[in-house]
Amino acid sequence: MVQHIIRMSCIVVASSYTLLGQVDAATRTIELPPETAQLKPSTLAGYPIARGKCAICHSLDYILYQPPNLTQAQWTAEAQKMQRSYGAPLDADEIRLVGIYLATVYGDASSVSASDAQGSPAGAQAPAR
Repeated sequence: MVQHIIRMSCIVVASSYTLLGQVDAATRTIELPPETAQLKPSTLAGYPIARGKCAICHSLDYILYQPPNLTQAQWTAEAQKMQRSYGAPLDADEIRLVGIYLATVYGDASSVSASDAQGSPAGAQAPAR
């Protein structure tokens, strides 16, 4: 008796799911609100990379909500995680440059070596915080 009730319940659920699936099969689109967060401008080579590639997958707010004193190694590890775990379109050099930019502008700038801070194509200095 119990098995019969379970089987009948499964049939009813499966039938309902099929009917709802057919009704709900239309393509839906959603429109996300425009990005309002902005990264702090910099002459560092990692700035345009972060601005262009980080925003492909998530709001720039995610960067702004991180702990304030992350080191270059920690920011670089975050960028590597985004590439390895989530498929962010970053190569090894871009990951390094993004780590330098984020540590310099949002994190522990003292963790960035002078040669890394001057690593932009124009050899520009890191911005004052």
